[in-house]
Amino acid sequence: MSTIDQPVTTSYAKATTKTLTAGGVTFAYRELGPREEIPVVFFVHLAAALDNWDPRIIDAIAKTRHVITFDQRGVGASSGSIPDTIEEAADDAYTFITALGFDKIDAFTFSMGGFIAQDLIIKHPDLVRRLVLAGTGPRGGKGIDKMMGVTYGDVFRAAITRADPKEYLFFNRDRPGKKAGKAFMERLKERTHDRDEPVGLAAVHTQLKAIQRYGRSAPSDLSVITQPTLIANGDNDRMVPSILSADLHQRIKGSTLIIYPNSGHGGIFQYWEQFAPVAAEFLAP
Repeated sequence: MSTIDQPVTTSYAKATTKTLTAGGVTFAYRELGPREEIPVVFFVHLAAALDNWDPRIIDAIAKTRHVITFDQRGVGASSGSIPDTIEEAADDAYTFITALGFDKIDAFTFSMGGFIAQDLIIKHPDLVRRLVLAGTGPRGGKGIDKMMGVTYGDVFRAAITRADPKEYLFFNRDRPGKKAGKAFMERLKERTHDRDEPVGLAAVHTQLKAIQRYGRSAPSDLSVITQPTLIANGDNDRMVPSILSADLHQRIKGSTLIIYPNSGHGGIFQYWEQFAPVAAEFLAP
């Protein structure tokens, strides 16, 4: 268990940023919610640091669970350089988790975070008790290796319209999608103090190359994922094709699949009012 004993907060906007040095890396992280032996560790997406998590989802889960978010090596306030492969990122996550003193966790993952968690479980199958895989797909999944082109294309389009790239990458460009994207970006601004460092373009490119390798690799044996698993996505995910969520569902025995209509990669953020309580109930102690 974590030896750090501080007053409990259930608001991500107020969670203190802490650091932990392990394996030669100083990891930045935040924790909130009631202390318990098995925390929910959040694995973040491409180009994301601590402040990229939707507080509506974090806060809903933190009402009853000990939530931990962290910056991967080389990201945000964590030291070191971005790992060249998803496998290395999974090893870093294991180093961080075990250095905190945990030998069992629940994992909430989104996009690239889901790639990392899958590799983590394959190498350490007893580490994760419950698993949430949102907007993600399996190693070797068709279309994952195209993420670099999709990302750079939307970064360019967002620059022209002076928008955040996530508004293009995560949401459909129809009226509901644009409205959801704007609302999501406003929620990400709610924390006004002690904000994390943004991820630079060079780091994003390294992450994209790692994702490309992941997408072009031989499939992993997902039969080792036997823990209860919740899979969620939008029906029009352009970053990690929605069909790959169905693929995960077929390959992970006993998993639950939710596909939200008229939504993209950020379907769980567009439909947070429906998804947050479902995720909180799935992860309930």
